[in-house]
Amino acid sequence: MNFVEPQLFWIMLLPLILFSFFILRHKDTFTMVFDAKVLERLSVGDDALPMVVRNAIMLIALFFMLIALARPVIDNGNKIVPLEGLSAVVALDISGSMRSKDIYPNRLEFSKKKITTLLNKMPSDEISLIAFAHSSFLLAPFSSDKGTLQQIIEGVDDQYINMSSTDFTALATFTGELLKEKKTRILILFSDGGDKKSIEHFSEILKKNKITLYVVLVGTTQGSPVLGSDGKPLKKNGQIAITQRNDALGTVAMETNGAYIIANSGTKGVEDLVKIIKQQHKSIEKGEVTIHDREELFYYPLGLGLFLLLLSFSSLPRRVNLHE
Repeated sequence: MNFVEPQLFWIMLLPLILFSFFILRHKDTFTMVFDAKVLERLSVGDDALPMVVRNAIMLIALFFMLIALARPVIDNGNKIVPLEGLSAVVALDISGSMRSKDIYPNRLEFSKKKITTLLNKMPSDEISLIAFAHSSFLLAPFSSDKGTLQQIIEGVDDQYINMSSTDFTALATFTGELLKEKKTRILILFSDGGDKKSIEHFSEILKKNKITLYVVLVGTTQGSPVLGSDGKPLKKNGQIAITQRNDALGTVAMETNGAYIIANSGTKGVEDLVKIIKQQHKSIEKGEVTIHDREELFYYPLGLGLFLLLLSFSSLPRRVNLHE
């Protein structure tokens, strides 16, 4: 058995010795140190413990609490723990069509909730977050800290919306740069889709970089008006512009041996997609970390010390002679 903080034991030992001397020199120590009314409330019955016994129990209690302060442990030595998981880029579409409200509250906020579900279902995996429209930019580098990643994705709001056309070619190139040093190359895309022209070379670049695409499609095929930053519908050639979900990205995903889902109001769709990802890409060893394995024992002396301290403040009931 070892002590993690032995210096605390030696530092506090001198005050304990002085306090012990003070206790032994004064018979009525309890009434001098503690208020009489407090002692009366702590007492559970008639005083059956002599004062010297009370003082001794209190000193023993303090000694055990001092041992607990020094943190006794059983040292099991160093252990090497392998870190396993996948590396994936999660891309969020921030093009103008993501303002549309054919799903509640709009496509952007709906996608953010789905990304949160994805992060919760991939706790040990390394995730990088990017946003894309006409260009792509990094929101968060690769990290396994899902709490931080969730905070970052929550910070993406309407101000990020870009009304320019979506460039999937730039997205594929940017993703390839992020994943070039990774053993698993996965792109998980949250988008309402893209037209044939915009994704024409998307599949080619993904295949060239050996990236597997998984797509979460949001929106409806019926579509909804494209909204400006003021929340009003935009017009094209004098008519209100309508944006519909385009499932062409799903075809690209299948071409890269990936998969796609059409997001629904529940969490099952994203959960199923994560299962597919895990099945197709076995978690690989990302590295290892050395930890010092120790078994904490401080709660034993602490518990015993608290019990003895309570006993020193209390009193046991006297035996009553019924024949008197």
